[in-house]
Amino acid sequence: MILLTGVTGTVGRLVAERLTTAEPVRLLSRDPRRVAAFAGPGTEVVGGDFADPGSLAAALTGVRAAFLVTADPLAPAHDEHFVTAARRAGVAHVVKLSAGAGGGAPPPGLITPRGRRGAERVPPAGLAWTFLRPRAFMSNTLGWARSVRDEGVVRAFRATAPHATVDPRDIAEVAALALTGAVLPGRAHPLTGPAAISASEQVAVVSGLLRRPLRLVELTRDQAYEGLLARWPRPVADALLAGADRQGAGARARVEPAVRTLLGRPARPYRRWARDHLAAFGG
Repeated sequence: MILLTGVTGTVGRLVAERLTTAEPVRLLSRDPRRVAAFAGPGTEVVGGDFADPGSLAAALTGVRAAFLVTADPLAPAHDEHFVTAARRAGVAHVVKLSAGAGGGAPPPGLITPRGRRGAERVPPAGLAWTFLRPRAFMSNTLGWARSVRDEGVVRAFRATAPHATVDPRDIAEVAALALTGAVLPGRAHPLTGPAAISASEQVAVVSGLLRRPLRLVELTRDQAYEGLLARWPRPVADALLAGADRQGAGARARVEPAVRTLLGRPARPYRRWARDHLAAFGG
């Protein structure tokens, strides 16, 4: 049996859609009703919470491989709870969606180091493991969709800084291969798109596809921080702002070959992602 977590998120949902296997599949969610729409024929849906080890033990019973997505950067114990329960349940392989900066020297900030510390509990637990370490998702630009539709405006911080963003569909396809045994465990795979692209270049792509001009407004550092604080606790906002600073220094521009190597084709470019999701921007 294969267990999927995080199926209400972008990548988890895509993994559920793309997973082709004769094995039974089980979806884990705090609210099983929310994931019922992602459950294919014969797919089991169970309730559970990363903060509740007992619920994890029940959900992991009979599972061979598990896809782990923990979304709260302020709760690193969630990874530990899951891995401990997986080891006790006899799970053979954990595929962990981790942070793109993992694998090297951890940068300052909260999210990547905490996520990395949580993920690194996997190998000592005696499980086979695979880490997927994507850069930022191309789908993050859906955050511009309303202002593009309503105002023809995109607001961005460090808009000229390049970032090798990745299509979530590519991440999901790699995850599905790992879960079904087509990718050997024991490695961390940094996942990027085929080229680094800046926010200003992404705006130009969307504008061209829409066939109408868009105006880019460059946010100041204070404006960007104020927006982050409106959505996140201060430690997370601080980490995200620090990440933007590293991107401005070029730390996220490197393109990795893992997607091409694992999928046997080039990673999808941003233009392809934007074309496939143009309706969200009013196209």
